[in-house]
Amino acid sequence: MRWVRVLTPHIISALAVLGIALRANSRYEWESLWVFYLMALPLLYVVFRVISRGRLTETRARLNVRTVGSVLNNVIVEIPFALRTFTLGVLIIAIARPQTSDSVEDLTSEGIDMVIAMDVSVSMLSQDFSPNRLEESKAVAIEFIDSRPHDRIGIVAYEAEAYTQVPVTTDHVVVKNGINSLQTGLLEGGTAIGMGLATSVNRLRNSEAKSRVIILLTDGMNNAGNIDPLNAAQLAELNNIRIYTIGVGSIGRAYSPAYLRGDEIIFDWVDVKIDEDILMNIADRTGGKYFRATNAEKLGDIYEEIDVLEKTRFNVLRYQRKTEAYIGFMLIALGALLLEKVLSFTLIKSIS
Repeated sequence: MRWVRVLTPHIISALAVLGIALRANSRYEWESLWVFYLMALPLLYVVFRVISRGRLTETRARLNVRTVGSVLNNVIVEIPFALRTFTLGVLIIAIARPQTSDSVEDLTSEGIDMVIAMDVSVSMLSQDFSPNRLEESKAVAIEFIDSRPHDRIGIVAYEAEAYTQVPVTTDHVVVKNGINSLQTGLLEGGTAIGMGLATSVNRLRNSEAKSRVIILLTDGMNNAGNIDPLNAAQLAELNNIRIYTIGVGSIGRAYSPAYLRGDEIIFDWVDVKIDEDILMNIADRTGGKYFRATNAEKLGDIYEEIDVLEKTRFNVLRYQRKTEAYIGFMLIALGALLLEKVLSFTLIKSIS
């Protein structure tokens, strides 16, 4: 029974320290986690209190039993020592140096202006991607846009002609909505790579951004339009616009639109033909890179690689700002220590 009387206030103090430590762990980072090994000190102090039989006996002998029950008296007398246990535990938390951490990005005003030129010809309905090339290309492009929060982005769509779906803007909600609304059949059929590229260059040539980029995606050969793709690439080169080109389609044959029966698209197995030589040439002469996406996973990897390449070119300084938070814990410990002194000279003396 004697052990319970002595330990009860210390157990309450230990639980209070544990609660403070758990709360702090969810809010702060720690400079010196190893300091928590010192939590053995409050435990040793409690053991010392329990073993000090002579001191405990002497304290109980001074209690006024007629005023307060002996069990309650033992608990009250132990409160100042329990406050010392609490103070020691909170001091150890403070010595571990809890800190708040804020991630800071130091961005210059010069970002990246980018246009995604999307082939929306009927062949993009081919089903070697799920559900088809166009829908998968739209989904991956949206993920890419989410990874570029600081860029201005525009959308160009092309078949036999090209048009600006979304001008270059920082409003990524509008950009993503524009991508979602892309569909085939709005223009004359065909694949005008040169027209899509020239329209994209026109969107960027007056940009004052430090870096200007075009991502051109197609699944076919240039077979329409009145602008040669290499001439459009030369225009991009003259305007210091970098072009990444992506060829979309599996190797060999794919289940693709073959012909129309009235308004119905008839699918059949069709050879996949992508003008890779032209796409490589366009990318090389503008300082970009050509990629081949044979499935959805590779298409996602390509956009991730472009993301890394462009973030490497555009220097963004990121650092963490840390703020010391140990002062609050020091004040709690100081308050507990003052309370222990007050109780020692008031309440404890009153029952002696």
